[in-house]
Amino acid sequence: MKTLASLLITFLAYFACAQNPAFSQNPAMTPTAPLACGPMSEQFKLTIDQEVGKPQAQAAAGEAKIYIVEDQMSKAVRAVTIRMGIDGAWQGATRGPSYISFSVEPGEHHLCVDWISDWIPNGRLVSLYGLNAEAGKTYYFRARTIAGVASVNAQNNASGASLDLDLLNSDEGEYMVAHAALSNSQAKK
Repeated sequence: MKTLASLLITFLAYFACAQNPAFSQNPAMTPTAPLACGPMSEQFKLTIDQEVGKPQAQAAAGEAKIYIVEDQMSKAVRAVTIRMGIDGAWQGATRGPSYISFSVEPGEHHLCVDWISDWIPNGRLVSLYGLNAEAGKTYYFRARTIAGVASVNAQNNASGASLDLDLLNSDEGEYMVAHAALSNSQAKK
């Protein structure tokens, strides 16, 4: 009877926490998100360079180079658009298998990628990464989106949609950039 009671209490506590936004695993609720992401209202106009395999630019002297490649795992209706930012400012956006790159000063930085959609519960998914960038180094990140309606993922998202931002080793990063299109994005006025 004690075992049944403790299982019931654990079960109820789990669902109580899952319903409380303070206990949510949604990264948009974390205090770090505003430090890494740009303004919610900012949107981008995108053009995707359909030529893949272009040579990659090196980091400027005294700076680090960051590449973020969108890896869309499934496409229901259209390609997913992801905004990508660092230290509270958006750097651009991608749509589908494309990438952006930018240079940063050495030191601690906070990266953010977000996906906004009407069919995602709460309307937004965010993934964050803290980076201590070193001058002359190149960092490759994969922003992986998964869109599904049947499964429940680790973010307790009933739509099955997820967004992850992962640091890649240079071999995998160079390969992904070489097989993705360059995204040219400008902030809408």
